[in-house]
Amino acid sequence: MTGGLLSPPSVWRLKPFIYRLEGLRCDSCGHFHPLNYFVCRKCGSKKLVRDRLPERGRLVHFTVVTQAQHGFEHAAPFIAGLVQMDDGTYLLGQMTDCDPENLTPGMVVEAVVRRLRANDDSSLIAYGIKFRPVI
Repeated sequence: MTGGLLSPPSVWRLKPFIYRLEGLRCDSCGHFHPLNYFVCRKCGSKKLVRDRLPERGRLVHFTVVTQAQHGFEHAAPFIAGLVQMDDGTYLLGQMTDCDPENLTPGMVVEAVVRRLRANDDSSLIAYGIKFRPVI
């Protein structure tokens, strides 16, 4: 697979976000941007400051994915969850270290770095944020 999530340039561009949940927050409206933008995509302000999302949030909803998209077939079935971080930002991510029977909307979850997938063509292993119930 060329390009996409596993290309080295895209991994380096997203590195602060996919490993530390770091990005830019608009000083005017508070909107969080995982990529480096010059203006806020919500209000148009140029007052963007480096910030990190909280590591904890609450599970809003989840589903079990049985037919994964190309490149993630090895992981199916897996749990995808919508998480509202403690600052109000919503993130969609894979749940880990749990079974669907143990998940309930509203439970506290935390961000952890885990292996997402490997690219056989380039031998590049992609790591990123997944969520797990707080132990």
